[in-house]
Amino acid sequence: MTALHWKLVIDAADPHAQAAFWAAALDYHREDHSALVTRLLEAGAAPASATITVDGRPAWRDLAAVRHPDEPFDPASDTGLGRRILFQRVPEPKQDGKNRLHLDLHPAPGTRKAEIARLEALGATLLQEVTQAGGSWGIMTDPENNEFCVH
Repeated sequence: MTALHWKLVIDAADPHAQAAFWAAALDYHREDHSALVTRLLEAGAAPASATITVDGRPAWRDLAAVRHPDEPFDPASDTGLGRRILFQRVPEPKQDGKNRLHLDLHPAPGTRKAEIARLEALGATLLQEVTQAGGSWGIMTDPENNEFCVH
């Protein structure tokens, strides 16, 4: 059996801002779908109302993605074919309460505090430092209050 292809999809109020944050946080590539968007607009296969301009280029209004820089991608559309995170616009705000799914980031040993400071400079918030017998980590939120941990 072949392993399944997957992507993590995260609801967002502003998918492009979330993609910019997570691309910088993970040192991932922010996908540039402008060639695909342009091609579909010119063919009449997508309405202009489905697009916006991001960094001077056409982009999907409600979708943005980041991918691991070493993973394969389609050069015609810049769409990742491996590990990637897709951010999709949703109308409702994030609900209060703990996420049922979150990312754990693992910076190099001894660099956790510096990594937390770097992520705060990008717009993350440190909620809590945790120290237990099994280790220590920081619980943070991204700019839209999605929790993640830094070990």
